Amino acid sequence: MQSSPDTIAAIATPPGRGGIGVIRVSGALAPSIAEALVGQLPEPRLATLVTFREEDGAAIDQGLILFFPGTASFTGEPVLEVHGHGGVVVMDLLLQRVLSLGARPARAGEFTERAFLNDKIDLAQAEAVADLIDSVSEASARSAVRSLSGDFSACLGDITEQLIKLRVYLEAAIDFPEEEIDFLADKSIVTRLNTISASLDNIRQRAGQGAVLREGVSLAIVGPPNAGKSSLMNRLSRQDIAIVNEQAGTTRDILREQIVVHGIPIELVDTAGIRSTSDAVEREGVQRALAELARADIALLVFDHSLGQHGVISAMGDLLASIGSAVEAFQGVLILVLNKKDLVRVDTGREAVQDILSICPQINERVSISAATGEGLERLFDVIAQSAGLTTTVEGVFMARRRHLVALDEAAACVRAGQAQLAVNAAGELLAEELREAQRYIGEITGDFTNDDLLGRIFSSFCIGK
Repeated sequence: MQSSPDTIAAIATPPGRGGIGVIRVSGALAPSIAEALVGQLPEPRLATLVTFREEDGAAIDQGLILFFPGTASFTGEPVLEVHGHGGVVVMDLLLQRVLSLGARPARAGEFTERAFLNDKIDLAQAEAVADLIDSVSEASARSAVRSLSGDFSACLGDITEQLIKLRVYLEAAIDFPEEEIDFLADKSIVTRLNTISASLDNIRQRAGQGAVLREGVSLAIVGPPNAGKSSLMNRLSRQDIAIVNEQAGTTRDILREQIVVHGIPIELVDTAGIRSTSDAVEREGVQRALAELARADIALLVFDHSLGQHGVISAMGDLLASIGSAVEAFQGVLILVLNKKDLVRVDTGREAVQDILSICPQINERVSISAATGEGLERLFDVIAQSAGLTTTVEGVFMARRRHLVALDEAAACVRAGQAQLAVNAAGELLAEELREAQRYIGEITGDFTNDDLLGRIFSSFCIGK
């Protein structure tokens, strides 16, 4: 446990007018601040109705006060919570009174940082606090709670324990050869390494899906004019944000909207119809559409299904003639969307699909929909979620960040390298070193191995008062 030399305070509720406002205090001065503010130290962990007073005894506000001793607080230090009426002036008066009693304003994320430094939570749990606050969907919130509760850390702890036990065995054989431990003949080592590798793959997949729930993806709607891109934009966003008109080239600029699909935050981007044109403004719109295609994680390539087999193939040919290099260079997932299904009496586009796939092999998935009626949209939502990386139910998903995924990838690479050293070179010393590195990478996630610069970047992204 670490004891900070100063006491911090901050308003922990959003600024503005509200029924209740909360000021949080943490540090050694919390008990004396409580006594000066209300005349006595409240009974621990019991909400008490009190009057908050200035130094001269004048009343500031009436509300609740809670005191948590360091052994039973979030930060691991004495903590005071002052619950007053949620007005800007009242909160400011209470905060100024607390600061006058010896506390200083807290930095962003400093309460959670102290909880981490005092071993109340590990670093993955600390990051989950911010992720829970920033959640934009029920799925992401549940994943953040799972990480905050320690499920992610527990799985990492199990892998770390397996690594430690195997390292102890290997290093004993290396350091004490007189004991005649023949680890090269011990087939259980290979089995244990395979188990560790499989565990890392499993947790990487679950964490990867959690990263998708946290970070979301960019989805661009592209295609020729009059394919129904704007209608699809309106249908997906559930509002009329794009102008829909039979005249080609209606959309000139980029339209953006934030939506959630199966719990995944998605930046939805509608673009201008792509075609050769002499109109300078429309040409600029086409260039912007290509720029959005280049940066998107997923692209919906939309065509008019009602054109029939030859019409769809011809439209695809024209599009590829204009921007074939952009499609070939696209690094994301390309989904073919055949729109206006409600206008197709016979599925004349079915034969065209195989022809389209033959001339545009970059297409990963295909869906037939009607943006006008909503037919096929559930199938499209499923394909988008799968393309974003959500392959299982979110019940087993951990909220994770990009640095977690990098660390897991590095740990897995170390284990694979160790397996190769054992199989090819029979090098127990090199295997032990690779396992040590794998353990270090996992420790970076939970904070067992970290540095002050990383901590500064993580906690500075938190809100004040948390």
